[in-house]
Amino acid sequence: MSANLKTLSPVDGRVYVERPLAGDKDIARALTRAAQAQKEWKKVPLAERARLLLKAVEAFVAKKEKIAEEITWQMGRPIGQAPSEVRGFEDRARTMIALAAQALADRDVGFKEKFRRFIRPEPLGVVFTVAPWNYPYLTAVNSVVPALMAGNAVILKHSHQTPLAAERFQESFDAAGLPQGVFQHLHLTHADTEKVIKSPEIAFVAFTGSVAGGRMVEQAAAGRFIGVGLELGGKDPAYVRPDCDLTHAIENLVDGAFFNSGQSCCGIERIYVHGDIYDRFVAGFVELTRQYKLGDPTKPETTLGPMVRAEAATFVRKQIADAVKQGARALVDERGFPASEPGTPYLAPQVLVDVTHKMSVMMEESFGPVIGIMKIANDAEAIRLMNDSPFGLTAAIWTADEDAAVRIGDAIETGTWFMNRCDYLDPTLAWTGVKNSGRGCTLSILGYEHLTRPKSFHLRLKT
Repeated sequence: MSANLKTLSPVDGRVYVERPLAGDKDIARALTRAAQAQKEWKKVPLAERARLLLKAVEAFVAKKEKIAEEITWQMGRPIGQAPSEVRGFEDRARTMIALAAQALADRDVGFKEKFRRFIRPEPLGVVFTVAPWNYPYLTAVNSVVPALMAGNAVILKHSHQTPLAAERFQESFDAAGLPQGVFQHLHLTHADTEKVIKSPEIAFVAFTGSVAGGRMVEQAAAGRFIGVGLELGGKDPAYVRPDCDLTHAIENLVDGAFFNSGQSCCGIERIYVHGDIYDRFVAGFVELTRQYKLGDPTKPETTLGPMVRAEAATFVRKQIADAVKQGARALVDERGFPASEPGTPYLAPQVLVDVTHKMSVMMEESFGPVIGIMKIANDAEAIRLMNDSPFGLTAAIWTADEDAAVRIGDAIETGTWFMNRCDYLDPTLAWTGVKNSGRGCTLSILGYEHLTRPKSFHLRLKT
């Protein structure tokens, strides 16, 4: 008999979902079915693939209220914010479907007399997507939809915290009439996830999660000569220059730090502010932070929900306490957030100043509602400190000087560079990271290159 997964809701601690985990026979059947289905799916014309996937998107969006409610109960995002994930899913899915014709077109390499030469993107085979809980649909859609559009079959393994996300994907594709076996989901243990990666049917692994998880994926895939895409989080910095729109910068950065209780791989986790505006920035940032309402995320007035688990909140509390012991000052009184209780997932937002890079809170991913703010003197210091990190997913600048933004951005070790915004994925741009933030690329036309292989056609014409 297979074991079960149990999803404990951070809202109230009860078991919200319980599902049987796939057994060896289930896994073998899914792998065989996917490999067989992919051989036929790749022959389906691109326009027909697009029609079916757009139909699946429509089926998904039709359940938006139910999906948003499930997000809240599974991982704690306030119900007033959960619907944004459905909108983001739809935007990314439709964008990647629209980009497919260009991304998957034959690439003519130029005229040569008596020859026809072109490069055709070919599907890889079976893509295995391993998705996390923090943005259960936005992270998964990045690989699932373009992989299917490219002619691959997909098996989705979702986090045990958000198993319903995998099931909603399945329901949508089934409702659209996708051929059986082209998309499947499996609820798996960590050990069985490794076994699937090692399986000969798998041609590519798209993983979003921790650095430790990324290492596991690479080790499991070692020697198989398959591609792996790894999106492993970050410690994303922001730089606020004195020529910025200060009000706009404060509003953007408070939201960038605390949306989703700070549980975003591209959320802002450290801020460097020019000394000329430092005091005003900090005062405004703290004032706006104090306006959050921490509590039951199923209530519409709540703007800050619980973290996903009590252990995650305990980790952030320890980071804060350690920073304070080393000389940092905490500017937000936790007593202003009555729902914040030690030992629970409910944690008040915190703003730390007098921080240094010797502190964990400025170097190690927090993934929670805490931010460290440092005063700096100039662009050069900002560049040095922003690059002083083992991560490099996104980074952002607030300034009125576009040329300065491009110049500074060229010097920053990051996958995405923002000006006057943060914590956002534009699906027409490549989503990628450097250093411990991972490898590979999703979204944009370039994202298709990781889900296909080039096949060259070199034809000598009849003379």
